[in-house]
Amino acid sequence: MRVVSGIQPTGNLHLGNYLGAIRNWVRMQDGMEDGNLCLFFLADLHAISQPHDPIELKKGTLEMAAALVACGIDPHKSVVFNQAQVPAHAELQWLLNGTARIGWLNRMTQWKDKAGKNREGQSVALFSYPVLQAADVLLYQTTHVPVGEDQKQHLELARDIAQKFNNDFASEEAPVFTLPEPIVPPQAARIMSLRNGDAKMSKSDPSDMSRINLADDADTIMKKVKKAKTDPEPLPSEAGGLEGRPEALNLVTIYAALSDRSVDDILGEFGGEGFGTFKPALGELLVETLRPISTRFVQLLDDREALDAILARGAAQARELSRPTLDATYSALGLVR
Repeated sequence: MRVVSGIQPTGNLHLGNYLGAIRNWVRMQDGMEDGNLCLFFLADLHAISQPHDPIELKKGTLEMAAALVACGIDPHKSVVFNQAQVPAHAELQWLLNGTARIGWLNRMTQWKDKAGKNREGQSVALFSYPVLQAADVLLYQTTHVPVGEDQKQHLELARDIAQKFNNDFASEEAPVFTLPEPIVPPQAARIMSLRNGDAKMSKSDPSDMSRINLADDADTIMKKVKKAKTDPEPLPSEAGGLEGRPEALNLVTIYAALSDRSVDDILGEFGGEGFGTFKPALGELLVETLRPISTRFVQLLDDREALDAILARGAAQARELSRPTLDATYSALGLVR
């Protein structure tokens, strides 16, 4: 079993990122049996498909690497690297461009969403983004890819490209590419803004009070929870009572996710209580959970040498793992090098 997943190096990770994806990665890594492997990469090549600030990209890449390790991704158990240090990703994308079809890419929902009405003004990189995603997973003979609803279409495209390439340039007995299967992770908590229970927690929200950042200290976390938007009603004793109360539902959801308990279980404990009781309890749980992450995150950012070493080691491993597939692809295409 070989699992591959990537994340854009946006920096400023918050509670929603942790509970929505990274915690599942850590559990997947820790549940791997001997001989199986997880590869987690920072998708910095993907980041240049849209306008970006080079300084912020570099900073975000290092912050994201520090955050992954601080959250529990172990570079001695998993391969952690950034794409730019593994040229085989870009090489394989170009080789697969001959197999991918414009009609397939035109149907990509995210292309339509990101390009909007100004398709002619978008970069070629944004259009061919899904081919790079295909290269990301096919390069390592990946067997499984964790996917959410928004990425299922891209994994299907990767499988289509792999299948067509195998049909055109390889034999059924000796295919070049493994067709990866999706892993649908356990239902992740949907974490919303502390200021608006109808909007997802996001680093792009202009108000820092809307999110819990992984680097926030204990005082900041308690302050944000205390000021989080709520309503005047006490908590109900069962989940149905939270209908129409998005801010209350969000805070209870956060507590449930952090403690690995159900919403009904939390309401069984706090039902009938007001937020004057619930918020301090939530704040303390957040501080207790995030303190070791925040401490390790700050330590890693202050030790650039250690962070560079983690990425360099992971990139060396990734280059070694990618070489057989890249060589086989060149050979299948009849390219002499």
